[in-house]
Amino acid sequence: MKPTALPTPANTPDTQICRMRKSTFRSEGVACAATLHLPAGVDAKPVPAILMLHGWGGVGGALLMPFIEGFVAAGFAVMTFDYPGWGDSDGWPRHVINPWARVRTAESALTHLKSQPEVDQRKVVLWGTSFGGGHAVELAAEHPELLGVIAHVPMLDGRDAVKAVPLPRLLRFGLHAAADLLSPGRPHYIPVIAPPGEFGTMDRDGANDALMRGMEQMGISYDNRIAARSVLTMGLYRPFRQLKRIRVPTLLVGATRDTVAPFIEARLRKLAGPLLQIRTLDANHFEPYFEPQLAGNLAWQLDFLGSLRQARANP
Repeated sequence: MKPTALPTPANTPDTQICRMRKSTFRSEGVACAATLHLPAGVDAKPVPAILMLHGWGGVGGALLMPFIEGFVAAGFAVMTFDYPGWGDSDGWPRHVINPWARVRTAESALTHLKSQPEVDQRKVVLWGTSFGGGHAVELAAEHPELLGVIAHVPMLDGRDAVKAVPLPRLLRFGLHAAADLLSPGRPHYIPVIAPPGEFGTMDRDGANDALMRGMEQMGISYDNRIAARSVLTMGLYRPFRQLKRIRVPTLLVGATRDTVAPFIEARLRKLAGPLLQIRTLDANHFEPYFEPQLAGNLAWQLDFLGSLRQARANP
């Protein structure tokens, strides 16, 4: 497929097509940080919006800015947020992952986004990447009023992700998780991301290079640690089972060489109905965030978003 031309990037001095507003919302009593990116002219009338759910160890807009810019330039408001215990959000202990708790936080974030005066709450799209792609699928199954869903290099079956990890590494994860569970008041941390061959929850598919590039994009430093107990949730988390319950247009963008969140296309196509589209990139897990894969990847997503707006305008 030949990529379509991309919109002019947001947040550049000569375009000024985007402005940002910080806010907070509460999820199960914890204050969570959110950022709303708004297109120019939004004060004239409410606009469609996208709620972005980042991945395993993601915070704020890390790795997401090219997508945010493209979506805002296409006329969407975009909201990112930090899960409890991560980034700018409150919560203790820090850097623990429970996928089911994250879906509940995403539910609170969705309610918060819909409450913003600039947002047309009848036209909201869920966009999740990596681990957040699974959360988007789970949340969408409960919200048939959504405009649509995009799951980008999604982690749809934790069992496949666990199978991709060598046995010695799994045993080492288990020992660290046990140490963490035995010290609940003082979490035992391991690296989220590590250079190839070193110990961390992700050392494959160019994860460390993506971390360096992501920090450079955002101009931030990254607290590269995760409570070891978090790895115990992975194999039990299987959001692909919810795909058959989704009643809104859904786009899955998978990577054929992904060993972090393996994309088993044949299995997913068995679930594919008229509302489910599947696109694949010849890439590993992190390559779709960057060029040369990014342009075509983003073009697919913008075409999908355009079709959603056209369908809603002409029911």
